[in-house]
Amino acid sequence: MVLKNLLIILILLLNACAEKKHHKHVIADIPEASGICYDPTSNALFVVGDEGDIYELSPDGTIKRKKHLGDYDLEGIACDTKRNRLLAVAEGKEALLIIDKRSLTVVRNIRVNRTWQGKRLLKKDKKHGFEGITIDPEGSVYISNQSMHIYPHTDPSVIVKIRDLSHKKVMIDGIIDPGKKDISGLAWHDGYLYMVSDTNNKLYRYNPAKKEIDWQQKLPRFTQEGITFGPDKKIFFSDDNGHIRMYSSRRLHLR
Repeated sequence: MVLKNLLIILILLLNACAEKKHHKHVIADIPEASGICYDPTSNALFVVGDEGDIYELSPDGTIKRKKHLGDYDLEGIACDTKRNRLLAVAEGKEALLIIDKRSLTVVRNIRVNRTWQGKRLLKKDKKHGFEGITIDPEGSVYISNQSMHIYPHTDPSVIVKIRDLSHKKVMIDGIIDPGKKDISGLAWHDGYLYMVSDTNNKLYRYNPAKKEIDWQQKLPRFTQEGITFGPDKKIFFSDDNGHIRMYSSRRLHLR
């Protein structure tokens, strides 16, 4: 009986240690956190959720603001620092939302033409819609879509590039086909396009000069829905299970 009790206590202690280790990277709890970006001009993180909510956080995870944007399944957000605004994507409606950063209100709703080079490129439903969004240093917008019409057998994600957001419906200017499934989050950093795959639990780095993935890293097991790079070489992830996670570049062996 004594040995059995000792084993139970040991198991409880091990579980407690594992639980503590599991949570040490969680800096905030946000329901269904699906997209994240860092704005260096205000030193703030912006996070969106599946129920149409947007949050502003400090880099330590303190929630500063929260607002409901509307009936949107928000899956990604990008900080457009040059224009002092935010861009978000809504799955299902396949909408690109322009958000005023000060008031956290939607000022424009843009549709994306789903064809490219005369072919229907993007699928449009709850399982194959917009997932991640980011902006490159030149101001072009990149959106990941869970799968494509033109590759029905492999069903990979595709990343579309959009240059001009001045119209109510915008055209696709180019695509990146990483050959990976479920690219759920995107972030430009130091000239590279980083992407996370929730299905593969991996972080990929796409080299635009070589037009290929030149580095990848296995991630801890959680529901990766978004990624952004913050101050002090920190990497932040939105976890659809309801968390914001922070890791150091060193912890993820980022080269």
